[in-house]
Amino acid sequence: MDKDKELIAQWIDKDPELRKYYEEHQRLEEQIEEFVRRPYLTTEEEIEKKRLQKMKLAVKDKILEILEKYRKVGG
Repeated sequence: MDKDKELIAQWIDKDPELRKYYEEHQRLEEQIEEFVRRPYLTTEEEIEKKRLQKMKLAVKDKILEILEKYRKVGG
């Protein structure tokens, strides 16, 4: 994971798509953390939390796809 962070740091200012997905991932993480901090979630909140987690995972997959492209060209 440290290698991924290094690649992100190296390319985030040069790749607008990577920046977009990275910022989206951070935003989703913050929203999920809001739910995690609550002592109790309603059924609707639990469903929303799960939805956000799935979205975050999909965004992470996109980030990893982009990073793989940079790994292939020598990072």
